Amino acid sequence: MVHGLHGRRRSGVGENFWQFRRFNEGDVPGRIDWRRSARDEHLYIREQEWEAAHTVWLWIDRSRSMAFRSSLSDVTKLERAVVLGLAVADLLVRGGERVGLLGLTRPTASRLAIEKLAEALVHAEDDANHLPPPAAPIARLAEAVLIGDLLAPEEEIAATVAALAGRGGRGHMVMIVDPVEETFPFSGRTEFLDPDASVKLVAGRAEEWRAGYEARLARHRAALADIARRRGWTLTIHRTDRPATEPLLALHARLGEAER
Repeated sequence: MVHGLHGRRRSGVGENFWQFRRFNEGDVPGRIDWRRSARDEHLYIREQEWEAAHTVWLWIDRSRSMAFRSSLSDVTKLERAVVLGLAVADLLVRGGERVGLLGLTRPTASRLAIEKLAEALVHAEDDANHLPPPAAPIARLAEAVLIGDLLAPEEEIAATVAALAGRGGRGHMVMIVDPVEETFPFSGRTEFLDPDASVKLVAGRAEEWRAGYEARLARHRAALADIARRRGWTLTIHRTDRPATEPLLALHARLGEAER
């Protein structure tokens, strides 16, 4: 899965052939393609397609809720988010793109970029925020990838996306969920703990909560999908009991889609 450079579909500096056009006054004679010109009575210039490095900003949720793992999954949400984020970064850097971590690193296309990103994550201070820190809007030709459980209130997520997309920048949200967060397989007396606020909630008959929980989750996801749609972003939902290649393939197809 090599991402490759995004062709800009116009003439410029690059390695890929774009088109032939007729030689005009002022063109450099050294740019004439003599083989093409020999086919008829006109002289032709061989133009290459402009290729430019793409900048992608990554953000990985490191709040306490991301450390959750149920017996239905082999990894925590944070472990999956980090693996997915670094895999996306690796594909981008291999293709000559620039990648940075929002609030932690500057964009880089260095071959050591993945090591630098991983080191920045390891040494970063604990982050209790479920959303990226306030930042300047990303550039119009840049993209953002937000990876987390996206359990923050919808209005806060909408404000974050609006701030990042202020200049027309595109983005992608990846919602990481544990299987029990989707299926709610609880019954009988169940104690629920909030890792962020240390709040405890006891349900006498948890199975009676399932329908209401599923409805609330569906409303939340519908709100996220609407936020993404209004800004031209995308939303991917990934369960940690599924292969990490699934969201990676989805992101691989969507990154730079608008430019292509």
